[in-house]
Formats: sequence, C-alpha cells, structure tokens
Amino acid sequence: MKVRKAVIPAAGLGTRFLPVTKAMPKEMLPIVDKPTIQFIVEEAKASGIEDILIVTGKSKRAIEDHFDSNPELEANLEEKHKSNLLHLTQSITQLGVNLYYTRQPYPKGLGDAIFRASSFVGNEPFVVMLGDDLMTDKVPLTKQLIDRYEKTHASTIAVKKVPHEDVSKYGVIDPATEIEPGLFNVKAFVEKPAVEQAPSDLAIIGRYLLTPEIFDILAKQKPGAGGEIQLTDAIDTMNKTQRVFAHVFNGERHDVGNKEGYLETSIEYGLQHPETKEALRQYIIDLGKKLSK
Repeated sequence: MKVRKAVIPAAGLGTRFLPVTKAMPKEMLPIVDKPTIQFIVEEAKASGIEDILIVTGKSKRAIEDHFDSNPELEANLEEKHKSNLLHLTQSITQLGVNLYYTRQPYPKGLGDAIFRASSFVGNEPFVVMLGDDLMTDKVPLTKQLIDRYEKTHASTIAVKKVPHEDVSKYGVIDPATEIEPGLFNVKAFVEKPAVEQAPSDLAIIGRYLLTPEIFDILAKQKPGAGGEIQLTDAIDTMNKTQRVFAHVFNGERHDVGNKEGYLETSIEYGLQHPETKEALRQYIIDLGKKLSK
C-alpha cells in the first residue's frame, strides 16, 4: 500500500524556549526567514506525501494561519509591486499537499498525540515527522523510509549515531543483525536510558514510518518516562509481534529543539541563504578575530 499520509506533532509547550513560546508556537520560530514547521512540510511533499495532519495544542493557531492565505497582505504586496514577496507568500499556500489539523487537549506525550491521528490514518501505513529535527540529504529522510517500506512492508524507524554521553536524551535501539547496509533488526527500543545502561549509541531522530497496528497498542499503552504516553514504548511493544526495522540516516541532522542547536542551525542556514550568506560570513570572520584577542 502506498504511503500517502504524514502526522506532524506540534502540540508541545515549548518550555525550553520560554518566554518566547508563552504566546508563540516553537514550531513557528524562524530559521532565517522560514518557520521550522515549513521545512518539515516541504520534506513531506518532496517525499511524495499527499495528506498531512498537524496535531496542535493551545496557542498554536499561528501554525494554521501561516499555511493559510492572507488576502490583505497579498493585496498590499501587489499594490506596491513587490512581486517577489507576493510570490513567496502565495507559494506557502500552494505547496501541493492537503493540510489538516486536530488538537491534543492535554500534553500527555508523543504517543497520545499520535493516537489522535488514528481516524485520519485509517488502515494505511503513515509517517511521523517531528519538528525538532531538520534533515538534509540528497534523498529526503522521509523518502528513504518510504523506500525501505516498499521493500519490507514493515515499520521502520530512523536512527543516527550520537555521542554516548547524550543517549539519555533520546530513545535508542538495541540492534540485532544488520540485514543489509544501514538496515537493522531490533531487539528492543528503549526510551531515554541512563548512559551506563544504553544498549547502543543509535538514537531515534524524529522520523518514523509506522503501520496502523500501532494505534491498537497506543490505546492500551501505560504512561512511561515523564508520566507520558511514550511512542517509543509502543513501538517496542509492536516489535514483539511484528518486525520493526531501524534505518541509519547518514545525512546531516539539525536539532532545533534546544537553544544551542537552534542558534547553530540558524547560522548554518544563514550561510546558505542568498540574501544573508555573504554578510553573515564576513560578520563571523570579524567576530572570530575579536574573540581570539
């Protein structure tokens, strides 16, 4: 069955970015001039996804507004002959995917957010795309997972090697056999293990391709780490009755879910943006000279 649907959880409180996230969704924080969630939607589109459900929460209306039209702004830009900005604004509403929204009333965890997509997904395989991770590769990571599924017809989770001292920040896998380059059978999926107990340094990095059986498991899943319904726990349960593979991502991952990662990503993207790259490069060179004194 073709993978047509994606779920983007965007209901988190964004506490690591307070106070700005008190009234502004963290998913709308810009990387230069584009909100992080737009990068995720564009990856989905580039991977062949047709329908996207964004799971939002309180004070997240700006996400819907961003992907909606703004006739007043468009009329103003047209009147002032700012055709480039007009085209840029209109292109956001013409991404070529169908966007849907639902709310998670209470922050009960990623597993609970995904469970709210059950009627949207129905009996189809689907992808989950977390907004904290921006991925760069020749082939979009979501498309890589879809390509794996077309061969295995099994759930497949994206993983990437991280520094061992950081494993407690992630769900990690206990790998079994590498059945082909970059594709592992998995003994177990462990949510945020203690560093000394982590079974590997292969961390789950925010892209999942799941079969619909996950919803029956999530419906019965008990709270795990942090008192929340953990998607990793549900995946580990599913792995006991059907195969769940781990796909190793070799591209570049940008973690925008914390302040340091967000700032680093903004600089790296700023060095690629045609309007900012030259001036920013010179600024960094000049700043480096000041800091080295």
